[in-house]
Amino acid sequence: MTSWAPDLSAAKGPRYLAIADALAADIRAGRLAPGTRLPTHRDLAWRLGVTVGTVSRAYAEAERRGLVGGEVGRGTFVRPPPAVPRTPGVSPDLVELGVNRSPIGSEPACFARALEAIARSPSAADLLLYQPHAGRPADRAAIADWVSRVGLDADPDQIVITDGAQHAIAVTVSALLRPGDALACESLCYPGFKQLASLLDLRLVPVAIDRDGVVPEAFDTACRTAGLRVLYTVPTLQNPTGSVMPEARRAEIARIAQQHDAVIIEDDVSGFLLDSPPAPIARFAPDHTVYIGAASKSLAPGLRVGWTVSNARTSRRIAAAMRATTYVATPTAAEVVRRWIESGDADRLVLEKRQAAERRRAIADRILGRWGWDAHPRAFHLWLRLPDGWKAEEFAAVARRRGALVTPGAAFYVGSGAPPDAVRLCIGAPPTEAELERGLAALDEILSAAPAPYLSVI
Repeated sequence: MTSWAPDLSAAKGPRYLAIADALAADIRAGRLAPGTRLPTHRDLAWRLGVTVGTVSRAYAEAERRGLVGGEVGRGTFVRPPPAVPRTPGVSPDLVELGVNRSPIGSEPACFARALEAIARSPSAADLLLYQPHAGRPADRAAIADWVSRVGLDADPDQIVITDGAQHAIAVTVSALLRPGDALACESLCYPGFKQLASLLDLRLVPVAIDRDGVVPEAFDTACRTAGLRVLYTVPTLQNPTGSVMPEARRAEIARIAQQHDAVIIEDDVSGFLLDSPPAPIARFAPDHTVYIGAASKSLAPGLRVGWTVSNARTSRRIAAAMRATTYVATPTAAEVVRRWIESGDADRLVLEKRQAAERRRAIADRILGRWGWDAHPRAFHLWLRLPDGWKAEEFAAVARRRGALVTPGAAFYVGSGAPPDAVRLCIGAPPTEAELERGLAALDEILSAAPAPYLSVI
C-alpha cells in the first residue's frame, strides 16, 4: 500500500473533489502506477485531516472517472489507463496537429455510465422512435440550461437540436439562403464553412478581421455596397486565429445587423473554454442572430449533437430543414448529452478540458514560444505566422516528413490575393501530452533551420 497523500493547501472548492483531482494529476504524471494500492479511507483521512466520509466521496469520484477500482476485502487500486483514442486513419508515426478538437479525458467512463442508465430506463424504447424535428422537449430544456452558462437566455421552444455543429450550420444556411446567394464570412474562415458554401453553391464575400475579430466598418460596408444579409462569424476563440471579440465590438456588430436587417450566424463551439466569456452577439440582437453550439469540442467529438438558438420564425425554418435532411437529430446521442448536463458530468468534463488547455499551452509556450503566435491562452489551436522565407504549404510538407501534421493558411483564406504564410497548430489533437511534445519539438527543429532553397523552386 502506498503512503500517497496529496498537498491540499492551495486547493479550492470541496475537499473530496480536490483529492480526486490530485489523484488524477498524480496518475497522469506517472507518480501513481497502475495497480498501486491506495491508502485506506481511514488512513488517508487521518493524514489529510478530513473526515472518512470525505475520502470515501473522493474515492467514489475517482472511480466514477475510471481512475481507480475497489476490491472487497483488498482495498482501492489505481486502474490501468484506457486505450488512448487516436484520429482514425492517422499513422502512429505522425503527430496529429491538424484536427481541431479537445483531448479525451474521462468521457469514456461517463459515456459507459450513461449508456448503462439508458439501457435500464423504462423509456429506452422511446429512443428508437421518430421524435419532433426540433428535438425532444427535455433535451431542448437541457440545452437551454447549458447555453445559459455563456450568458444566453434561451427559450427551449426556440432551440433546434442537430447532428453536430457542422449540421447546425448547414441547416441554418439552407434555411436562410438559396443557391447562388452571397454571404459574408471572416477573411480567415473555418474550412468546414468554406466547403459547405461550395456544396450549396453559395458565394463567400470576405470581411476584414483584426486582433478583435470582424471589423465593424468592413461588415457595414459589405451590407451597404454588396447587399449582404448573412454573416458567419466565430467571435470566441476564432478559427484559426484564436482571437476573442470584445463585448463592445459584439454590440456594434449586432447594431449593424439590426440596421441592415441582416442575420448573424454565431458559431460558439469553443466558448466553453473561457471562465467568463463575453456575452454572445445573440444577446444583443436575438432577432437577428442564429446562435450555434455543440458538444463536439466541449464534451466529445463523436457525440454529434449540436443546436441552434434563434427567433421563433427562424427556428421553424431550421426545423423544416432538419426534416428535409435527417428528419431528427439522433435521439440517443441527445439523451447522453442531456444526462451529462443534468448529472453535472458535462460541467466536470468542461473543467477537465480547461485544465488540459492550460497544461498543453504551457508545453507549447516552452517549446515554440520564441516563435510567437496569435491565440488566446485557453485555445486548443494556435495561429503560427512563419518566419521570412517559409511558405505555408512548403512548411506543412516538411512538417509531415518530420512526423507532424499541420494545416496551412490557404485552408482558411477567403479572397483573391495570396493566403498568409501561417499554419494552424491544434494542440488538443495529440492523444497524449508526450506526443504533443514530440510533434512541437519537430516543428521547432524545422523553424530553427532556414528553409531549403529548392523548396521555393517551381
